Amino acid sequence: MSDIRTEHEGGATVSGAPSAELLERIRRQRRHTLELLTVSAVGLVPWTILLWFTLPSGYTVRQWRTAWVGFDVLLVFAMACTAVLGWRRHRAVAVSAAATAALLICDAWFDVSLALGTDGVWMSAAMAVCVEVPLAVFLIRKVLGMLSLAHWPPRTPLADGDEKA
Repeated sequence: MSDIRTEHEGGATVSGAPSAELLERIRRQRRHTLELLTVSAVGLVPWTILLWFTLPSGYTVRQWRTAWVGFDVLLVFAMACTAVLGWRRHRAVAVSAAATAALLICDAWFDVSLALGTDGVWMSAAMAVCVEVPLAVFLIRKVLGMLSLAHWPPRTPLADGDEKA
């Protein structure tokens, strides 16, 4: 039997191995994505420090109700999407669940931090500790469990000079 490989749409060959061109494109996209995230994370540090020293500790806002109700509508939408995708057994449920978990953590953070110094802080803290954070942790654990079951390609170098897969 010969090891003849022919290119198919998407860059895969008959044998199932990705083409060298596809591997190089993936390696380049991975590098650019990681560079963007690294620059963004480093750039956010001085911005956060600047905000700490320049933002007022108190601020009167308009449309407070619209902002909070809008956020909760977004959270309901994320939960509903996660439920629908889960019932349909669609693999995108992992992305939706991760986004829902992130929104729950944000909700807990803002509820508690914006209620500090008020009588509502105890209710906000109780909701964060008993509902929002536990549900976020539950979703994150489920996502990690789904990822551990995924069939990943073997960890092989993508191109020359790429020591790690």
